[in-house]
Amino acid sequence: MPTNGERTPDAFAGKTAIVTGGGSGIGAAIARALAARGATVVIADIDEPAAKTVAGAIVSAGGQASIAVLDVRDAVAVADLVSQTAAERGELGLMFNNAGIAVGGLAEQLTLEHWDRVIDVNLRGVVHGVHAAYPVMLRQGHGHIVNTASLAGLLPGPGLAPYAAAKHAVVGLSLALRAEGASRGVRVSAVCPGFVDTPLLGRVNAGLPQTEMGADAATLARRLGKLYQPGALAQDVLRGVERNRALIVAPRSARAAWRTARYAPGLAMRTVIAGVRRGEAERAAASDREPSAAGAVQPTRPK
Repeated sequence: MPTNGERTPDAFAGKTAIVTGGGSGIGAAIARALAARGATVVIADIDEPAAKTVAGAIVSAGGQASIAVLDVRDAVAVADLVSQTAAERGELGLMFNNAGIAVGGLAEQLTLEHWDRVIDVNLRGVVHGVHAAYPVMLRQGHGHIVNTASLAGLLPGPGLAPYAAAKHAVVGLSLALRAEGASRGVRVSAVCPGFVDTPLLGRVNAGLPQTEMGADAATLARRLGKLYQPGALAQDVLRGVERNRALIVAPRSARAAWRTARYAPGLAMRTVIAGVRRGEAERAAASDREPSAAGAVQPTRPK
């Protein structure tokens, strides 16, 4: 088994991969990249039309793909998909636990419903995938589980408390399982991207009480710099899987932030707090510039 840093030749050709949340964004990009490298991809998504669109494009390009309608909150459904895929294909080489949602807002504005939803999807959804795929891979003696976390799972995430909590948990789960599986042929990696240009930025708090921060998530993300593209991230992910990286952190700016937090945690926290204060000052200034309905001068109508 290759050690960390070594490249595995032909890592994806002929492999069977399940990608949850494969109907859009990062998951769709990973599915396309895998198929282009010769993998057979099962695109699992709660959005059937989206999954069919991605699978159709892959097949039209000469790749192999099928779909499964899946809600990762349903542990039985996840287990059934994994066992069925392994039985039909003779193996399960790659399990990408990627499905997720975005929740954002100041902690006091978030309800327990926000917390429950993000934990159910972003954490328990990963747990369900791991619980189903890991025993299969142990029996095979090989396989790679790739869990999508976030840079928010490595750094302080103000305005993202439930999301950051779940993503930190995914990182912890991935590292613990990696240590257990290493001597048994099963590899585990966590993907920790910075802000990526996906539809998720426009669906923060979807189906939940909205917050000001959630409604402006895409704008706020763009203020931090150019958003990373899903296709570029997918190539980073496959490269990290080939090299058996424990944590796949991208893009370069995300790696720089992560290293700062690791080697100078006090500096990183002060920087984050300063950013929060700047944001508060900007919002206060914007509020002061907006005339209140009560204080606005009403124009005199000509007689």
